[in-house]
Amino acid sequence: MSEIHKFIFDGLPVRGAVVRLTDAWMEILRRRASNTTHGAYPRPVQALLGEMTAAAVLMQSNIKFNGSLIVQVFGDGPVKLAVVEVQSDFALRATATVNGELAPNASMSQMVNVGNAGRCAITLDPKDRQPGQQPYQGVVPLFGDAREKLENFSDVLQHYMLQSEQLDTTLVLAADDRVAAGLLIQRLPMAGAGNLAGRAQASEEDHIGRSEAYNRIAILASSLKREELLTLDVDTILHRLFWEEKLLRFEPLRGQAGPHFSCACSRERVARMIVGLGQAEADSILRERDEIEVGCDFCGLQYRFDAVDAAQLFSSSLPTTPPASAPLQ
Repeated sequence: MSEIHKFIFDGLPVRGAVVRLTDAWMEILRRRASNTTHGAYPRPVQALLGEMTAAAVLMQSNIKFNGSLIVQVFGDGPVKLAVVEVQSDFALRATATVNGELAPNASMSQMVNVGNAGRCAITLDPKDRQPGQQPYQGVVPLFGDAREKLENFSDVLQHYMLQSEQLDTTLVLAADDRVAAGLLIQRLPMAGAGNLAGRAQASEEDHIGRSEAYNRIAILASSLKREELLTLDVDTILHRLFWEEKLLRFEPLRGQAGPHFSCACSRERVARMIVGLGQAEADSILRERDEIEVGCDFCGLQYRFDAVDAAQLFSSSLPTTPPASAPLQ
């Protein structure tokens, strides 16, 4: 069962979380493998998309936000786009667009960032967004300060957190065909309520890299190996890493309260998209194929509209603006 475990270090300005995605992650892979058009993801894509999914759940678990958190990686390699969406109730879905062959052990730069122009975008889209209100989005490159290509998605997100939130963050991510997992350690601000220790001055501790407590715990977290993250249960991982620290752990989130696969696509949303294309374009497709067929990249469902269906769409009062959150094709 997929689960989230959150904790803080007693008396220290450091928090953490571990996520293990099992059934939710395997459902994503199962739906992709059963797609007769695309087929199963190559192993390097599995690993990248799984790490992105685990990271997105960790990020959503750390914010109080009523809406969707969307993580995208896009560039000029065979993997044109990888997308993960996690709702505030931890309903999640993920997909990747792969064009071309991949080496069995292709790195992230070989998949997405061949010309060093790849990007990672983090979007927060509130459920109660007002008309005309734009979602918040932050974008970072897939290279470091010296323009060196980053080969681990964890490094990309750590760079993002430093740039956007000015917070020290350590991430360990791993994924295979059964588990997508991640460990996050983050320094809390020393000022105000975040000053859990109650000792250090904000001017001394709030600078990046200056918290001795965080640096010590980050070193311990970074010692976690990929195989351990994929195979060990959460209790064992936390004991092995932080057995000398006092952890205050929250109730784990599991089942419907935790991460679970869910897709927001529907026939109505696809109908709105077709209306957004315009009647002339819809009629052109119908002359060629007798029906309009749209497949959801996230869940694999196929939606079909014949000439009668299309005529009803354009005679109704459906909105003409297509939804932007679900890549349907």
